[in-house]
Parts: sequence; structure tokens; C-alpha cells
Amino acid sequence: MSDPTPSARALALAEEASFDFAIGDEAGALAKLAAAVAADPACFEAWLAKAEVHFAAGQYDEALAAGEQALALRPKDIHIHTSMSRIWMERGDKTKAEHHGAQARILGWGDQLKEPEGKQPGEL
Repeated sequence: MSDPTPSARALALAEEASFDFAIGDEAGALAKLAAAVAADPACFEAWLAKAEVHFAAGQYDEALAAGEQALALRPKDIHIHTSMSRIWMERGDKTKAEHHGAQARILGWGDQLKEPEGKQPGEL
């Protein structure tokens, strides 16, 4: 069997990193996320996870750098705007934090409008 594509490898590493982070291994998670973005610099999931792990570790500059990469890849993703809002708030820039918070709310409203009438978000 051949090696997985860089994209598949990056996603697999991002998933493994999420598990590592969940069990408290931030260093292991960050190592896997660094390998993931090296394998596929366009892996949004890896950049988003990298931003979150750095944020949790109090490494706000690194969180911001990773978040900006994720945002460039998916500027209309609610999760990255939420993360960026939290990062900017910790960095003390309330204006940028509010901007990203507003973007997340707008994207959330858009998702709600896409739901069929009478159906609540999360219902099957």
C-alpha cells in the first residue's frame, strides 16, 4: 500500500494531536501539528488545532500566527473567528476581538437561516 497523501497525513496527525491535547500532552500535540502543517500547509484543521493548543498553553503570539494561517485558508469559518476573538481578547485588543466575535455571530446566523423552517439547529 502506498503512503497516504500529504493532505490525508496532515489530517491524521491533526486528529492524533487533538487526542494528545485532550489527555494533557500539549508538547506531543504541538509536535504532531507542526508535522501536519509541514506535510500540508493548506490543512485548515491542523492550523486551527495549532492555534487552540498554543492558546491553551498561554502562547498567544504563536496562537495568533497559527490562527491567521487558518483564517487565510477559510475566512468564512465560524470556529476560526471564535478562536481569533479569544486570542485577540487575551492579547488586549478588544476591537479586533469584537470584530472576530461579530464575524462568528454573523456566520452562525447564516447557518441558522439555512435550516429548513421549523427545524432547530442540531436536529436530524
